[in-house]
Amino acid sequence: MLDAKLVRNEPEKVRQALINRNADTTMLDEFLRLDDEWRKLLQEAETLKAERNSVSEHIAKMKKNKEDATSEIERMREVSQRIKQMDSQLAELDAKTSEILLTIPNVPHESVPVGKNELDNPTIRTWGELRKFDFEPKPHWDLATTLDIIDFDRGSKITGSGFILYKGFGARLERALINWMLDVHTSEHGYKEVFPPFLINRKAMTGTGQLPKFEEDMYHTDKEDDLFLDPTAEVPVTNIFMDEILEADQLPMCLTAYTACFRREAGSAGKDTRGLLRVHQFDKIEMVKFVAPETSYNEHEKLTNNAEDILQRLGIPYRVVLLCTGDLGFSAAKCYDLEIYAPGVDKWLEVSSCSNFQDFQARRANIRYRPEPKGKPEFVHTLNGSGVALPRLVVSLMENYQQADGTIVVPEVLRPYMGVDVIK
Repeated sequence: MLDAKLVRNEPEKVRQALINRNADTTMLDEFLRLDDEWRKLLQEAETLKAERNSVSEHIAKMKKNKEDATSEIERMREVSQRIKQMDSQLAELDAKTSEILLTIPNVPHESVPVGKNELDNPTIRTWGELRKFDFEPKPHWDLATTLDIIDFDRGSKITGSGFILYKGFGARLERALINWMLDVHTSEHGYKEVFPPFLINRKAMTGTGQLPKFEEDMYHTDKEDDLFLDPTAEVPVTNIFMDEILEADQLPMCLTAYTACFRREAGSAGKDTRGLLRVHQFDKIEMVKFVAPETSYNEHEKLTNNAEDILQRLGIPYRVVLLCTGDLGFSAAKCYDLEIYAPGVDKWLEVSSCSNFQDFQARRANIRYRPEPKGKPEFVHTLNGSGVALPRLVVSLMENYQQADGTIVVPEVLRPYMGVDVIK
């Protein structure tokens, strides 16, 4: 959530940010209108309260002097009633402006390029060479079916389209990747592992920006519970410190977690639905950081490098893309996407979005820290990135490591976890 003072004092900066994001500016105009009404009403209410205090003192003196204060008392009774009405109006206006603030996206960082959509995203760097095959590479769904390691039909039978049944070495590969990535992040990258709940309440979902904007994309329990299935570990892990104050010596705090993730993706029906390219339940390793504002962009680069290190150890070619304003996520001030190449489907697949939210999420979730002992609390900066997401990683791994006979070579770093060198 943006600071109301920023929106009030620099409305044109916010307006230009919305325009650069291809976002509607009517929400900003409505906020400014209601905020102006709120400020005028507040000034009037404070004037009346000051008058009431002054007259109350005068009435007390009149009573002490045995003077008739009936008319003044009656007038103050009317003033108090008016103040009560105004306080109610102020609370209503405050609730409306707060609700609008929840719908205004973050202001992009100055280093984010202005652009309309993903076609305007610049590639910052690339790593690895695309494999040259001496045979026609197969897509992962053919490889998985022949090797009997993923059952697409039975997964759909159990739940519905977009849900996958891994089996045999497919299930072991999924588990191996999860365990290996957690081991790398905790033992070498300096993250502490947590294992959060997979069900999340509305307040926590609002805290990281999933609600209210993306509610239709979420899986929701019945209204009595009002809980949501975890769309990404970013949500429960970031909200660990909701409504808390951290100390400066606790920062940067780096956490990593595995969760299953659940997304309806209501607006993407019919898009890339074959195989593992777009599913409604998937596994992911997440990295989350709580940092001091002055270090957040340095920590952002480190976080991105941690995700890149995973891909480099697996030997999978990738590129780092800087998202332009028109493609930037709602809560992010800056974001790098890591895209890996999958030769069987001939696509670049996004497996990690590494974002700096500055204080946008922390303001919504009320996560603060004390820069100095007993100092005034300030909002932390939050960052996160997938480290990395499955199953697109599995897609690229299978397709890049496939052999002409249909077998799949296991990357060297995974062999201790898999117990085999080749899936066949």
